[in-house]
Amino acid sequence: MRLEGSCHCGKVGFRCESAHPYPYQRCYCSICRKTQGGGGYAINLSGDAATLKIRGAKHLRIYRAVLREAGRRSRKSPGQRHFCGECGSALWLFDPRWPALVHPFASAIDTRLPVPPEHTHLMLGSKADWVEPCLAEGDRRHRDYPRESIAAWHARLGLEQT
Repeated sequence: MRLEGSCHCGKVGFRCESAHPYPYQRCYCSICRKTQGGGGYAINLSGDAATLKIRGAKHLRIYRAVLREAGRRSRKSPGQRHFCGECGSALWLFDPRWPALVHPFASAIDTRLPVPPEHTHLMLGSKADWVEPCLAEGDRRHRDYPRESIAAWHARLGLEQT
């Protein structure tokens, strides 16, 4: 499926192909909450990095989150969160550890996305105390990251796109 997205001010547009377009993950980590606003969640889709085309790349900025873990030294995440330098819209995440993938944020996608039959709530252990997740029966809940990948979730439910 072709995903097309843009920032709020329209200075950046992008597109990529995705075999895994269902916006089923809801992340409550402090990085997603603070870089995208509100109580959480960011929803990452999965796209083919080789097909990523960008319009207005000169307006892009990249943020690499500082990871702070108890008992460990702070370090920068290798993940590159791309956003519009004009309006601040979060657009996609690229991580060089998985160079074949790009992870557009569903909030930036303009293409009509399919409705997932279930949701996975992740990083619930780091959600803000005032956040009340909207949990439906059958939704999966994880204190940290789930073991099931975006591709595995789509395959388990027979939802892969060609």
